[in-house]
Amino acid sequence: MQHSLGCSACFTRAHRFVTPLTSASTSASASASASSNLLFSSRSRFRPPFRMSHDKTQEPVINKVSDLPIDQAKWVTLKRVDYTDQVGKQRTWEVATRKTRGKAGVDAVAMGNILLHPSRPASTLLVIQYRPPLDSYTIEWPAGLIDAEETAEQAAVREFKEETGYDCRVLSMSPVQAADPGMSDANMQMAMVEVQLKEGDEEPEQRLEDGEHIQRVVVPLSELYDRLVEYSKAERTIVAAKLFHFAAGMRFAQTQKYF
Repeated sequence: MQHSLGCSACFTRAHRFVTPLTSASTSASASASASSNLLFSSRSRFRPPFRMSHDKTQEPVINKVSDLPIDQAKWVTLKRVDYTDQVGKQRTWEVATRKTRGKAGVDAVAMGNILLHPSRPASTLLVIQYRPPLDSYTIEWPAGLIDAEETAEQAAVREFKEETGYDCRVLSMSPVQAADPGMSDANMQMAMVEVQLKEGDEEPEQRLEDGEHIQRVVVPLSELYDRLVEYSKAERTIVAAKLFHFAAGMRFAQTQKYF
């Protein structure tokens, strides 16, 4: 799917885990081997890893923005909804709708994920990719459209393999959720998946389509919120709402005093 970034030269041939943002990890990174990179750096040296893509020859540039006739649109279309509101008044609404919804009745699936490693903290794998509608890089969980004959669970396993290279086990599927209800009828489901890693495993190859440039970053769950805040401060970078909401929920659950 066109939701995906190519492998970065900042990755070494081992599992890439971002070290926790602590003084201990700062000391550890200072004594790391020469093969270490910025993904292992302390907060003071943190840099967005998409700046080090080995096949990147330039920053993406928007060349032109123009109106698109509906009959030329391949992926989405625009509709007008005429409806009667709660007090009997006639109203209209403009709605963007996908053309790709299949038998599952769901447009897309996102994969919240947990990576388990024998000697590393429980972590999650994020993907970084350039999104033309925002003219920015986004920090997201892997995600993609559900094919016409797929279930959401099947799409989750397939898309996770394509974007990350890893095989995963689905732990749970969310109910169908609204993606952007004020503008679109697009919907989605969230799959929580688990990846079991072993010592010495090499990083798998992604299975990206032409035009996809997806970079992978592994972040300890305990540091997810802090890392996303760091990313949001970087130039031309936006954290996806679903991912940040999850991290903020984790932080709230750890710090709240209401229950």
